[in-house]
Amino acid sequence: MEAALPNRTAIVIDAHAHCGIIDRGTAQSWDDYRTHLAGTPIRGAALFSPVQEIYDRYDPEFVDTPDWQRRRRESNAYLLSLDSPGFAVHPYFFIWNDFAVDQLQPAHCGIKWHRHSDEPPYHYDTPACRAALTEIRRRRLPVVLEEEFSHTVRFIRELAEGITVIIPHLGMLNGGFGRIANEGLWDLEQVWADTALASAGDILAYLRRYGHERLLFGSDFPFGHPAAELAKVQRLGLTPETTAAVLGDNFRRLQAQVIRDGSR
Repeated sequence: MEAALPNRTAIVIDAHAHCGIIDRGTAQSWDDYRTHLAGTPIRGAALFSPVQEIYDRYDPEFVDTPDWQRRRRESNAYLLSLDSPGFAVHPYFFIWNDFAVDQLQPAHCGIKWHRHSDEPPYHYDTPACRAALTEIRRRRLPVVLEEEFSHTVRFIRELAEGITVIIPHLGMLNGGFGRIANEGLWDLEQVWADTALASAGDILAYLRRYGHERLLFGSDFPFGHPAAELAKVQRLGLTPETTAAVLGDNFRRLQAQVIRDGSR
């Protein structure tokens, strides 16, 4: 039996989940994800490719190859192929240093931009990167940015003007919630956040200081369990308006801004 939601909508969107079938080191296929949704009111998800399907995260000297480019194409295409009656799939395009925005389709709902400090770096200073950001901006695609702190600050303050940037985990892997707050990034209208694996304390602190209009619910499947992450938010004692916003309304409002005709 599904838990009742104390809000005006029972349609919950998971704004942060990984799904793929090339990297089999973790059970993270579409079927695996759907199994973990049993008994929840989650009826849509923003899906990202697993990192190891995009680049070799264990090799800091990683050099791109045609085989890895093919792997990325197949991984991103897999998300576009997913369909399920009664469930809204929102595929995000995982971008890497080939900055292949020519592969963007009208069905893409956002961009995943990801690396940790011990992983191969993005080439931010290349013309291809700037051209990709121009196209992302034109399409009004939100960017889920998981990066080390210095690159997060630079990306938002110098590179991503006019682009909505979602910092996942309330900043846990981007330098920390407090450090991002001290930098003033949470104050910026273009900067959003998601709750995936974030502590209840950080979620409540964010809501008290910045309001509920730029916060999204996320599970970080397969690293987080969708039902447990949803229950964490539901236990916070939020108002019905705030609960509805975080669990789905904010995501739908953000997606309404995306240009989907694919024209250049």
